[in-house]
Amino acid sequence: MKDLNSDLFDPGKESDNYCGVSSSSYDFGFAFNDSNFSDRILRIEIIRSAFQSDTCSTIADWDTHRKRRREDAINNDNNDAMLEEIPSGDEAANITESNCRVKTLHISSPILAAKSPFFYKLFSNGMRESEQRHVSLRINSSEEDALMELLNFIYSNTLGTTSPPAVLDVLMAADKFEVASCMRHCSRLLRNMPMTPDSALLYLDLPSSVLMADAVQPLTDAAKQYLATLYKDITKFQEEVMGLPLAGVEAILSSDDLQVASEDAVYDFILKWARTQYPNVEERREVLGTRLARLIRFPYMTCRKLKKVLTCNDFEHEGASKLVLEALFFKAEAPHRQRILAAESASLNRIFVERSYKYRPVKVVEFELPRQQCVVYLDLKREECTNLFPSGRVYSQAFHLGGQGFFLSAHCNMDQQSSFHCFGLFLGMQERGSVSFAIDYEFAARSRPTEEFVSKYKGNYIFTGGKAVGYRNLFAIPWTSFMAEDSLYFINGILHLRAELTIKH
Repeated sequence: MKDLNSDLFDPGKESDNYCGVSSSSYDFGFAFNDSNFSDRILRIEIIRSAFQSDTCSTIADWDTHRKRRREDAINNDNNDAMLEEIPSGDEAANITESNCRVKTLHISSPILAAKSPFFYKLFSNGMRESEQRHVSLRINSSEEDALMELLNFIYSNTLGTTSPPAVLDVLMAADKFEVASCMRHCSRLLRNMPMTPDSALLYLDLPSSVLMADAVQPLTDAAKQYLATLYKDITKFQEEVMGLPLAGVEAILSSDDLQVASEDAVYDFILKWARTQYPNVEERREVLGTRLARLIRFPYMTCRKLKKVLTCNDFEHEGASKLVLEALFFKAEAPHRQRILAAESASLNRIFVERSYKYRPVKVVEFELPRQQCVVYLDLKREECTNLFPSGRVYSQAFHLGGQGFFLSAHCNMDQQSSFHCFGLFLGMQERGSVSFAIDYEFAARSRPTEEFVSKYKGNYIFTGGKAVGYRNLFAIPWTSFMAEDSLYFINGILHLRAELTIKH
């Protein structure tokens, strides 16, 4: 990564203040290309590109042009900025006539060196180029306008262009010549312009040297946030998201606010996307292992789906086993330990941070003997309960007993006399054929002051597909009392519910 921190006049640095005046207020525009205020001559050799510069009026045009320039760069070893000794005689004539044209500018080496480590090294490295009055650069013709804008910025701290494609070109030139203050300025300009899916994806697909620069981080962060917000409901935009490149998918699936049924759905989507984008299994394993697996929050997947991860050929087995084992250890932790792990991972890969799932995660303990039984724990935040009023409901992830899927649902509804709102809890069986189960069930909740689980309702029911049963007023109090600040049922802002299911024989 280039050392962009040595830009002596970078407006983003505190050291820019001299005698109480910010360096960003300095304007040496009057000295630009003026021999009276210059000590050097900059000779710019402008090589004709294989793809001539088109007029780029939109981000999409610029993206197409950028891809052509990348192809051009692959075939042109002289694409990078170069210091050149000035040719003489026939050699100079041949270069000028057949390949390039030359532009000369009067420059001030102190001004350029103060803004750019590139020019600082050029003028102070002790080489012949640093001692002679004439210095030379070689660029492609597609870079000419951007370089001129960059040089003007070094003198005046302003840009003469405001179109997104042109500003992007200047940003690329600023990276190439290590002008951090201009990179920051371009990044700020682009961030304040209306963003589109095309522009956001383009900002995330800039060369790695640009993406790694601190000055560009706010722009890439804004692009990620834009895509994450736009495609928050990936179910609604599934076909569109399936066609996005890797950088776009990473931005969307890194979000905590993703609207998705469960983490199982995230896993299924990533697998489907990877199989579509990377038909070759070796390439797919590489992308999944190094880029996409970290986006899946395995600790919030169901145990049934985690078992499938272990047998999935798309993942390298050793890496998949490690991820599943880590997820299972997390599930086995006490809730307070889970919260600590989530807080610790919040600034890293966020693998332990829970998203706002449509179906709330549950912790399940299963027993086969002496009877088929499971105990299900469902935690709801106070905000989630608040959002249920006046007639909302929230569903848990599916859990299984006797090979059949069940779920819990929490409701805000009217009591049976329709005189007040109250909190209800229900148990349902997923629809699957004509199978029926006779189930004994018990609902309980932690309650202050003991903070132990207290039984609230017991019942039995013969379940068939799609049926649900429960209690409309689980706590036998009005909604206002249930949600009150001194409510007995919220412990550190969490409502802890438990359901115990036993198959009757």
